[in-house]
Amino acid sequence: MTMTGRSAATTPLTRPLGRPVPGEGEGGVFSQSWFPVCLSVDLKPGCVVGAGFLGGRVVAFRGEGGGPARVVSAYCVHVGADLSVGEVVGERLRCRFHGWRYGGDGRCVATGIGDPVPPRARLFRFPTVERYGIVWAFNGEEPLFELPELPYPDDELVLRHTVMDEAPVEPWVVAAQTMDLQHFSLQHEFTLEDDPNDAVSGTPYSMGYPLRLRLPGGSRLDLRVDIHGTNIFWQTGTLDGRWFCWISALRAVRPGASRPFFVLGARPAPGEDPAATGAFLDRATQVMMGMLADDAPVLLTMRFRPGLLTRSDRALARYLQYVRRYPRAHPARDFLG
Repeated sequence: MTMTGRSAATTPLTRPLGRPVPGEGEGGVFSQSWFPVCLSVDLKPGCVVGAGFLGGRVVAFRGEGGGPARVVSAYCVHVGADLSVGEVVGERLRCRFHGWRYGGDGRCVATGIGDPVPPRARLFRFPTVERYGIVWAFNGEEPLFELPELPYPDDELVLRHTVMDEAPVEPWVVAAQTMDLQHFSLQHEFTLEDDPNDAVSGTPYSMGYPLRLRLPGGSRLDLRVDIHGTNIFWQTGTLDGRWFCWISALRAVRPGASRPFFVLGARPAPGEDPAATGAFLDRATQVMMGMLADDAPVLLTMRFRPGLLTRSDRALARYLQYVRRYPRAHPARDFLG
């Protein structure tokens, strides 16, 4: 046997890997972004909704008089009862177990038995906004960025919402498909009219590009697509000349798991029959959900580890670097479990 043969026989094969991308929860921290907690329609006045979030649990609630949605840590600081089984009394969240009451800022304002409130008795209050039919919470004490705006007021739009079951995939991995330009032509069989690799632009908290393509049946999409944070896909543009929007946002439930929320919207033309608007939304839904159906078998089974990227992966490589550098924190850690 030659020296070369002995070397080949004794040198183990290893998988070539690039720099790892930190997973959600790795090192005890999560991406600092806006995450969908629940739909506005599910948070009626006087209601409480619980949700898994950042490896723990939160509740959203709304006062009996309506008003803004609030998102706070789910466990009462008395002995840890889950506040999602509590109730709203007036504008306050009441624990079912011992009657402790919390205001919208998370501070305890009264105990059920009448004892003085301990000075440190408070829940973690997440920055909360309600936009596009979703209640959003930011992972941080103060938001690093605002949710993007659509070009038309909400009251001029017809919006449809879909919430899917929890999926065994991290939000940033789903978002990576936007920057994987090869998969548009190979996975979806789209025809790209331009190569967006060199048109990618970004900020510290977002990145995106213009995208023009044709679907296999000949329909044309002329879009601006962006990732905000590491979990929000934001798309606006036209389908065969008509404007629509598509928002895909994933809540980080715990490491390795997320829950997807989708918003599809269109602006009715002046005097347009609602049935015609609905027909266009049906068509746009078919296009977008068709893409999701193509991607789902891959996303739900893959173990994303950057390996040997090629020249056509320039946008993907830039996105992975963006995720590696993205701010992470978990100021609510002690309150959520």
